[in-house]
Amino acid sequence: MTDLARTRPSALDQLPDRDPEETAEWGASLDAVAQAAGSHRASYLMRRTLERAESTGLALPPLLESDYVNTIPTSAEPAFPGDEAMESRITAWNRWNAAAMVTRGSRDGLGGHIATFASAAWLYETGFQHFFRGKEADGSGDQLYIQGHASPGIYARAFLDGRLTEHHLDHFRREAGGAGLPSYPHPRRMPWLWEFPTVSMGLGPISAIYQARFNRYLAARGIKDTADSHVWAFLGDGEMDEPESTAALALAGREGLDNLTFVINCNLQRLDGPVRANFKIVQELEAQFRAAGWNVVKSLWGSAWDELFALDTSGALVRRLREVPDGQFQTYATRDAAYIREHFFGAEPELARLAQRLTDAKLTECFHTSRAGHEPRKVYAAYRAAMAHKGAPTVVLAQTVKGWTLGPGFESRNANHQMKKLTGKEFRAMRDLLELPIPDSKLDDGLVPYVHPGPDSPEVRYLQERRAALGGPAPARKVQAVALPEPSAKPFDALAKGSGSQEIATTMAFVRLVKDLMRDKETGRRWVPIVPDEARTFGMESLFPTAGIYSPLGQTYDPVDRDQLLYYKEAQNGQILNEGITEAGSMADFTAAATSYATHGEPMIPFYIFYSMFGWQRTADQMWALADQLGRGFLIGATAGRTTMTGEGLQHADGHSPLIASTNPAALAYDPAFAYEIGVIVRDGLRRMYGPEAEDVFYYLTVYNETKVQPPMPAGEGVEEGIRKGLYRYQEATAPAADSPRIQLLASGTAIHWVLEAQKLLADDWGVAADVWSATSWSELRRDALSCDAAQLSGEDRVPYVTRALAGAPGPVLAVSDWMRAVPDQISQWVEQDWYSLGTDGFGLSDTREAARRHFGVDAPAIVVAALSRLARQGAVRATAPKEAAERYGI
Repeated sequence: MTDLARTRPSALDQLPDRDPEETAEWGASLDAVAQAAGSHRASYLMRRTLERAESTGLALPPLLESDYVNTIPTSAEPAFPGDEAMESRITAWNRWNAAAMVTRGSRDGLGGHIATFASAAWLYETGFQHFFRGKEADGSGDQLYIQGHASPGIYARAFLDGRLTEHHLDHFRREAGGAGLPSYPHPRRMPWLWEFPTVSMGLGPISAIYQARFNRYLAARGIKDTADSHVWAFLGDGEMDEPESTAALALAGREGLDNLTFVINCNLQRLDGPVRANFKIVQELEAQFRAAGWNVVKSLWGSAWDELFALDTSGALVRRLREVPDGQFQTYATRDAAYIREHFFGAEPELARLAQRLTDAKLTECFHTSRAGHEPRKVYAAYRAAMAHKGAPTVVLAQTVKGWTLGPGFESRNANHQMKKLTGKEFRAMRDLLELPIPDSKLDDGLVPYVHPGPDSPEVRYLQERRAALGGPAPARKVQAVALPEPSAKPFDALAKGSGSQEIATTMAFVRLVKDLMRDKETGRRWVPIVPDEARTFGMESLFPTAGIYSPLGQTYDPVDRDQLLYYKEAQNGQILNEGITEAGSMADFTAAATSYATHGEPMIPFYIFYSMFGWQRTADQMWALADQLGRGFLIGATAGRTTMTGEGLQHADGHSPLIASTNPAALAYDPAFAYEIGVIVRDGLRRMYGPEAEDVFYYLTVYNETKVQPPMPAGEGVEEGIRKGLYRYQEATAPAADSPRIQLLASGTAIHWVLEAQKLLADDWGVAADVWSATSWSELRRDALSCDAAQLSGEDRVPYVTRALAGAPGPVLAVSDWMRAVPDQISQWVEQDWYSLGTDGFGLSDTREAARRHFGVDAPAIVVAALSRLARQGAVRATAPKEAAERYGI
């Protein structure tokens, strides 16, 4: 061994060496090979030895990188099962129509993306012809996460198979009339075609992982056999920079999700230039995925490279490919043979001698266009290997040329992401390359035509036969309405009775309700509790022993709290998804469960409970994707409000999540004050989302960790309707005198308790009669009002609910919440009375609840001062009353 090898500290130094002499012989052999045949030969032998060790099951850490060559050599490729010439013609039609659609739209400035699909066409087409299962067999099929910028190619294929017309294609990015095509995959806009919204980069990869995981969860719980469902996620190499793209790789590897395949289109370009100009993105991704436990299949070089590799008897070519950075390789793809000879093959004499045996045409073919991602046989071999691999997910790293077949003005150019159209000359060149039967007369610089071989053509028949064999068209979204029966009224009745003398937080009230609903014989098993590692914070530990925490391995250890009643129980059929510290992962879980009614024809009822500060603020993008995907379920922002989290401070003090939630049209946001309100809201949510006329909405409830006696639901008509609509009068002023000043106090969530205290102070100390209203949803009140405004513009006379509810209520209106004032202010323009609000604007802080509420000016005395101020402005109390109250209460 070398001196360096003998002196460098190693973890192996901690292990006993039973035969130092044998160890020394191995080291000496390696040194001898390096001296006699060179370091490259020694490296090759070591890697071969490690591969052999891995194949025989020896416990060795895996190599994280392999050479910059195809994982599957040409000699090992399986026979291609299709008609390659026919599939080439089909792909050519799709390439043309995708480019034509975007180019035609660009005349009106609508734009679109051409280069992405041009590079990835065979990655999709091979899957559609041979792998992707449709939904007409068992209703699930495969789940396809299509790269957003490739959507024109998917539309072109749907046009070819008769699902879209020229009228549709001409309305790409023209949705206002109702018949247009959305720019990217959007189930809400095109619910019969798209299943998953993917263009918000990074969300597709993490969603695909948790979808594959959820498929396993459904099977483990006996709800649906998903063994034949495979998840395919098509991604760009630039997209892998997004943190969400790689956030859950370890989960997929850890749980052995071999029902999942990532296909990463490695065209080496992102939106402005090379992905890793000075490095190699394929090698980086390979190491990252291997380290996370994935099977990696590299499909890099086309068949034109076979001759080069056969001539490379010294390994010089493979070494050179490994060392050239991506930015330089992109340059080779645009330069002539002389440049390639000088700058690539001129690096060492062995390469120069190899290049002398190659023609200029061969060199330019290899370096300009010959990529494995453009050859169906190589793509098929990679996909076949992915499907055959068991025990781990697979990533296919397929190398392509961005903008391939679009001509030298597009191919490998840094600006091709922003290039939205081809000229007539470029279309003629594309036509010639693709060998399409389109006359020159139709290819001037005017409106380039769509082309179709005819509904009875061999190409269309072949395409449709292949899709029929695979279970129907794809992509496709198929919903078979399955209404769930209403659960027993008993759990809701329990909340309506109140808590007696016991003080409980609304968080605990919600958890108790769901625990009871999970016992329901008809629907209990469809609840999916999701929590990011703080179940005990939210009082959910009582679910552990009964529902169990899902783990594909079950529980392989003896839990430390096994002797306790509420021990930590994991099970293969566990119902709870306890995801660890990952709001993004938990939200991806929620989305998979919330859309199971469409993906698998199995409606599930997810509830995801989290610190309210770490919901909309942290993962609002995923909540928009949830809305796009038409998801249904309950999001629970626990430990809500800016002043209820004693001691936690600024980063935990949520004062704005209802405002963010109100921006999402599919989110029904509620801020209930009492347990019975939660019961009414959840019951209504189950009806609206899972009843016979199910709506594509989801609920966001904020619940608090402040313990209070929960009162029974007030008697009288209109209470339940008011809870659902967002406002009802909870407590009238007690026997006011005829001349008593009057005011209306509106409050949501925990603020109701401050307002009730203020109601008493106003009556006892100032002779003011205040009615107290519970505002369960400021945003639902606003949504109703906006709907009325729109109706009025159409000539329909409709009055907003909030206006009708407060009509005739005497005095000004003062709204209070534990949120910033903009939350209640959403409804101010539809309130006829004088309006004023109090809230917790600004940053949160650590202190007691009482001190925090005094700081923000929302405690009972502050409410009294504000109320007196509004009344003084109207002359209902003396002008000095507000100042006197401030002095009296120490404000």
